[in-house]
Amino acid sequence: MPKQNLKKTAVVIHDLVMTGLAIWLVFVVRFEGWQLDEHLRYLPRFLPFFVAYAGLVYWFFSLYRSKWRFASLPDLSNIVKAVTVLTLTLLAVDYVLVAPNFYGGFYFGKITIALYWLVQNSLLGGPRLAYRYFKFARSRSSAEREATLPTLILGRGVEVEMVIRAMEAGTMRRLRPAGILTPRTDDLGQSIRGVPVLGLLSDIETIAADAVERGEGFRRIVATPSALLPEAQPEKWLARTRKLALPISRIEALGEGVRDTEVAPLEIEDLLVRSTVSIDRERLGAFLKGKRVIVTGGGGSIGSEICLRCAAFGAAELLVVESSEPALFQITEQLSFQAPETAVAGVLADVRDRERIMPLFTAFRPDIVIHAAALKHVPYLEADWSEGIKTNIFGSVNVTDAAVASGAKTFVLISTDKAIEPVSMLGATKRFAEMYAQSRDAEFVAAASGVRLVAVRFGNVLGSVGSVVPKFKAQIARGGPLTVTSPEMIRYFMTIREACDLVLTAASHAPAGGPDAERAAVYVLKMGQPMRIMDLAERMIRLAGFEPGEDIEIIVSGVRPGERLNEILFAHDEPMAETGLDGVMAAKPIFAGRARIQGWLSRLESALKADDRAAANAVLDEAIPDFSRREQSQPDAPEPLSSLPAAASRP
Repeated sequence: MPKQNLKKTAVVIHDLVMTGLAIWLVFVVRFEGWQLDEHLRYLPRFLPFFVAYAGLVYWFFSLYRSKWRFASLPDLSNIVKAVTVLTLTLLAVDYVLVAPNFYGGFYFGKITIALYWLVQNSLLGGPRLAYRYFKFARSRSSAEREATLPTLILGRGVEVEMVIRAMEAGTMRRLRPAGILTPRTDDLGQSIRGVPVLGLLSDIETIAADAVERGEGFRRIVATPSALLPEAQPEKWLARTRKLALPISRIEALGEGVRDTEVAPLEIEDLLVRSTVSIDRERLGAFLKGKRVIVTGGGGSIGSEICLRCAAFGAAELLVVESSEPALFQITEQLSFQAPETAVAGVLADVRDRERIMPLFTAFRPDIVIHAAALKHVPYLEADWSEGIKTNIFGSVNVTDAAVASGAKTFVLISTDKAIEPVSMLGATKRFAEMYAQSRDAEFVAAASGVRLVAVRFGNVLGSVGSVVPKFKAQIARGGPLTVTSPEMIRYFMTIREACDLVLTAASHAPAGGPDAERAAVYVLKMGQPMRIMDLAERMIRLAGFEPGEDIEIIVSGVRPGERLNEILFAHDEPMAETGLDGVMAAKPIFAGRARIQGWLSRLESALKADDRAAANAVLDEAIPDFSRREQSQPDAPEPLSSLPAAASRP
């Protein structure tokens, strides 16, 4: 018998034995002499049926599903509910059936039944709590032996309490909670799980110095999410930690249990944009659990994170398609370590190679395909326009067709906000790829087959390869200057984790929406409030402990070809569709028929062979009317800043 089934059987036997023991104990406590003998004489006739009935009640209230090691208030609540049902059953049997008809008197009586309720709750709940305490004490003792690094924890009480619990359980290895700093004056003078609140976040330098003088210096700093919120003024307390030379970690995931608590090194981008969208983890788990998933461009910034999130939410098999050997090696190694339960395979393949992609997808037979492979740097694509068309258009066509031919139920094209009223080759090629996916999607919507092909647009991602944040970090490390293309340049920013979770959320919505959602073909992620690149540069300099203009200069380098000052979320003529999902908006499809798109593809192929950029631009102008107006949309006529928050909140 498997170990798990053996444990569950032991729990069932324990509860049934305790049920019989509870009845016997209440008789022994309540009666004596001939009355006790009389009650015990009838007990064998009654007890087997009651114990069997109790087993069904315990199963109904899920007493056998929860692990004793993690027994909690909800588990005790289920015990109380189950025992209450048994008590009411005894009351009904004793006062309605047995007493007046058979026994001639009350077999239990009110006092005995009330006593049973107390004894049964104790016998079922007590061993569970005792076992949990035993496990907790043992793990805490082990964690204390291994905890060699006194740690200062920053944040509010609820989050700090969960972090301390994780340290006690040994989840955060080698870390020992030694003190707490809080952003709230109400917490001063208190302690959490025996760890004292030493002061406010602004006192961090003084508190750390005092600890060193006492010979109890801190070795680590752990910041909870509340310590990184704008109201906690992280720039100020972080600047004070520079002199301490202490490693600072942040809580990457703060779940309901200590096992969900993860730490990661604190990076500057963690303080630039805070996640504002609550991710429905149960929804993503239901969507991905047990599925076969292909991710193209799986070694890139977005693609690799999507691979990790798919594995985290229970994908059974994952095929990573990547053209870069080092990137493929890195993500497959990371997946083998972080997601051992997911069967991961990596293949070297270029999405532009149709003869390679088609049989690859057919052999794997995916349920879900996420197409993240793309060329995305605006200046390069403006110069090497043909490469952008080969990868972003023809590569996307190949992957879309392969997904359809292999029987995938959901295809997701990772697009960009630059595809909206495009002014660059990047935006135009991505918009064309969207239109092709929409034309294929229309075929399946008409057939009501349940297959969906959608695109997801979002803007800049903090920390991704080629984004402005790593560039600024490198420039700060060199002592400056920081280069900003224009003082008026404005962008939306998201964290990589938030962007990828919302991409998967949009993908989970595509097959199962309502009437409007069924015709939604483009999902747009809500990217929060826009940020001036100049403000971003100044804040990053201050977070690094310097002063802009004094310690590190900022120079304006000029707008590059294909760039615009402001990003937008929807085209002016793009009809909206409701999703009902936090953080995800949608647009109904606008596209040409597939036959017409095939004609444009043939002309683009001829333009590539002839190296004729004018011919390629003519096709894109015809296919994407907004692209033909790109000269009017260049940065010499930017949108007013006042219009941006309204655009960000459009339904």
